[in-house]
Amino acid sequence: MFFVPIAPMVFQREMTASSILSLRLMVGVFLSLALIVAAIPARAVSLIRDPDIEYALAHVAEPILLAAGLGSNVRILVANDKSLNAFVLDNNHIFIHLGMLQKLDTPEKLQAVIAHEVAHITNGHITRRISNMGTAQSAASLGLALALAVAAATGNGELGAGLALGLTSAANRRFLAHTRAEEAAADQSGVRYMARSGVDPRGAVEVHDMFRGQELLNTSRQDPYVRSHPLSRDRMRAMQNFVDTYSGTPKPQPDASYWFHRARGKASAFSRSAKWTLQRADESPTQDIRAMREAIAYLKLSDSGRARAKINQALELRPNDPFYYELKGQILLETRHFKDAVTAYERAVELEPDNALCLAGYGRSLLAAGRSKDALAALEKARSRDFRDARMLRDLGQAYAETGQNGQASLATAERYALQGRLKDAEIHAKRASGLLPRGSSAWRRAEDIIMAAKRADPKRN
Repeated sequence: MFFVPIAPMVFQREMTASSILSLRLMVGVFLSLALIVAAIPARAVSLIRDPDIEYALAHVAEPILLAAGLGSNVRILVANDKSLNAFVLDNNHIFIHLGMLQKLDTPEKLQAVIAHEVAHITNGHITRRISNMGTAQSAASLGLALALAVAAATGNGELGAGLALGLTSAANRRFLAHTRAEEAAADQSGVRYMARSGVDPRGAVEVHDMFRGQELLNTSRQDPYVRSHPLSRDRMRAMQNFVDTYSGTPKPQPDASYWFHRARGKASAFSRSAKWTLQRADESPTQDIRAMREAIAYLKLSDSGRARAKINQALELRPNDPFYYELKGQILLETRHFKDAVTAYERAVELEPDNALCLAGYGRSLLAAGRSKDALAALEKARSRDFRDARMLRDLGQAYAETGQNGQASLATAERYALQGRLKDAEIHAKRASGLLPRGSSAWRRAEDIIMAAKRADPKRN
């Protein structure tokens, strides 16, 4: 797991090999608005990318998404922010703040938050908000976020891609200003999805109770969730009435409980101090989660021997777990055991062959082991499954350079800088790529798009 902030206002969208769009398709929306947005301050928030956590959250969310008729079309992603909040920006992604994930202590509470955000999607609230943005500035802000969606829906086993959620204050207020009518409707739909899927709807009431009374506080002291999801006594009463009249029998959720605690445990181990993790490791619900958390803590303490011993202990308990192999690969890679890291990542990819995060980690370990051609193949597969990822693009550029493909290396570097919002640097490398790549090829066109984007974003040239 890794945390990397990138350029402000990036939005995420998953791409497949058959649906990859060239930068040319984004430029019209993205960089025609860049000049407006460039002058607007924004707060970047990084995205936590980890295959284990994302799989766990997908597992927890699955019954809610199925009940809402969304299937696997919505991804649950974690923003590296310790405040309590959750939100949606489009119809395909739900963002949970790290602070919210760590605050919620049962899978039902997390499912309640997810169900509420799912309801905003199914009730069409996102579409209405976009159509009602109202001002050029906020429209430009959202337009940039949407245009960068293609570039941000990636990640890898190391640094991962960041999600810059820093909408301008104006755009943030307009876009995330949920009306009370929308919130009440999302409450109603959300608890129905919970009931329909057999999840105890009392989790929704418990989440509301967490924030009871906060509206009486000064806004600077309120959790962001209260500001973006305004509560009311009527909403609380309606929620409680629904739960009181609920006649169904909640289904046991042993798998959801396991994956919920695993996601929380891994997130806390990476985000908190090693001492904190080791002191609380015995609170883990299972022995493998405890061993995993201890492995991360010892890695942070640079105790490679204990870190390897603990992840091996977790693998003894779950010998076919791809994500424990992925973590083992990370531990070995960071402690410079490159050949062993390749073996661990290779096993992770065997068990989870379509996971871009595992593939990117595998490619990185192959690079470290001096196997450039093999690394290039793995990294290109990762890129085809998760279109843009700053860390993967850096490794991909290195792999191209080491195999003598200097034009492609410059292009990968240009795209990485563009993803990070460093358009001047991106333009330098894009010009170099343009001069090396076959004129008219798709790679050459992508380089030209970046050059045009950089020019449009520069006030001095406009």
